[in-house]
Amino acid sequence: MSAALSPGPRAADPRDRGGPAQPLLIVENIRKYFPVRGGLLNRQVATVQAVDDVSFSVRKGETLGIVGESGCGKSTTARLLMRLIEPDTGSVVFDGDLIGDRGGISVSDMRRQMQMVFQDSYTSLNPRMTMSESIAYAPRMHGLGRKAAFERAEGLLGRVGLNVGQYARRYPHELSGGQRQRVNIARALALEPRLVILDEAVAALDKSVEAQVLNLLGDLKESFNLTYLFISHDLNVVEYMSDRVMVMYLGRVVEAGPVDEIYRHPRHPYTRALFASKPTLDPDRRTSEMPLTGDPPNPINPPSGCRFRTRCGFARASCAEKVPVLAAPFGGDAEPNHLVACDVPEAQAARGGVMAVPHA
Repeated sequence: MSAALSPGPRAADPRDRGGPAQPLLIVENIRKYFPVRGGLLNRQVATVQAVDDVSFSVRKGETLGIVGESGCGKSTTARLLMRLIEPDTGSVVFDGDLIGDRGGISVSDMRRQMQMVFQDSYTSLNPRMTMSESIAYAPRMHGLGRKAAFERAEGLLGRVGLNVGQYARRYPHELSGGQRQRVNIARALALEPRLVILDEAVAALDKSVEAQVLNLLGDLKESFNLTYLFISHDLNVVEYMSDRVMVMYLGRVVEAGPVDEIYRHPRHPYTRALFASKPTLDPDRRTSEMPLTGDPPNPINPPSGCRFRTRCGFARASCAEKVPVLAAPFGGDAEPNHLVACDVPEAQAARGGVMAVPHA
């Protein structure tokens, strides 16, 4: 992108080190436990297992969607990738370079190529900066001249559908939620990133505005050769935006694969329960029973083995002893790259979303 931002046809990125076959992002066994402190001496008394041994990759030019209940570790994973919080263990590789390693890529250089859009559009912006100042701030801090930085900011405002003369000098409180989120998207693009993490970026918007922003994200992805990591609670939005989907439960990945395969043939009981909970206007598809019963376990003391076993009607005694790993589903009829963390063939072969809590 030039300072004025007039992108041409989609072309190869000169920063592409490993070629199109090299994943842009590889996450291996990343983990984050938060200490819980208490008592008179404020000592650590427990840990919250927010993200536990999560591994995945993001290919260049694709959109990877991440779904799961609140508290499953989606947003914590995003913050770990951006190094807003430091992981306890694990590694993150960006286009073949290990982040934070002496022979790899520094966190500062990584952040120039990986940006993030947060859910709260208001608190993400500095209330004392105009919209053009907010967008131009990062380029100026990275050495771009004032004139060029503001030209880039004005170009980006236009690219996200905001009139420069009308919005460049406004402050956050003078904009609607959808307008502020457009500014946040423009600000994320100001450093010409290759990967953009969208953490519930449309969750707080009205449906009509949400559709406009989703279409905008699709256009920007094509124009600027972007790769997305898309986090959302809305299963319909994830299906619309994503090429692949990763399902998380209580800090771990339970299923991953191509979006069409996951939505047509979910194999993990938790994934089926999620899909069964989607509201529908079809009178012939009304839900007569709760798709999922029981409360989510406490992340301070999660169940041993499979963490979903306390809410799964297919759980066996062995599910409490062994942590299931992501592997190809039983039966061999799934598409390539469809992985599920479940060791019970009957659970994978079942259909429907109603899962009763076992009586054992």
